[in-house]
Amino acid sequence: MSARREDHSVSFVPMQVDHVPAIGSMDRRNYEFAWTDGIFRDCVKAGYICPLLMIDKEIVGYGVLQIGADEAHLLNLCIDEPWQRQGLARTLLEHLVEESLRHGAHVLFLEVRPSNTRAVALYQQSGFNEIGLRRNYYDAKGGREDALVMARYLSPE
Repeated sequence: MSARREDHSVSFVPMQVDHVPAIGSMDRRNYEFAWTDGIFRDCVKAGYICPLLMIDKEIVGYGVLQIGADEAHLLNLCIDEPWQRQGLARTLLEHLVEESLRHGAHVLFLEVRPSNTRAVALYQQSGFNEIGLRRNYYDAKGGREDALVMARYLSPE
C-alpha cells in the first residue's frame, strides 16, 4: 500500500542537526549516490535553508537551498519513494522558490542528472531552462555522469 497525500496536513519545518540521521537514511533509500550525513550536518550548521516537507507529523521530503548575494542554488531535493508522484516535489520546489525570493534572490540555479528524466521534466514545467552542462559532475555506475545546469529567473509577483 502506498502513502497518499489526500486528507493530510502539509507543512514545512526547518531541518535541525537531530533530523540528519533520518534525512541521511531517506537520501540513501532514494538515491544510489547519496549525500553523507556529514554533508547534511554541514548544510544545517552553515545556515542553508533546509526545509523538511511534513505530512501530518511525518517527514516525507526535504530540500537544501544556498543563498548568496542575489542568487539561490538548489543543492538537493528529495521526496521519499512512498510519497512520490503526488505533486509533493512541485510543492517543495515552489516553497524553495518562495524562500529564494524572500531572501532577495533573483535567480535560482540547480544541477540535475540528465538520466533523472522525472526531475528534468519537473524543473522544465516549473519554469527552469537549461543554461549549461557540467561534464563528469556526478558519480555514476561505471564512471561519471554529466549534469544539466538549469536556472529559473525569479520576480516577485
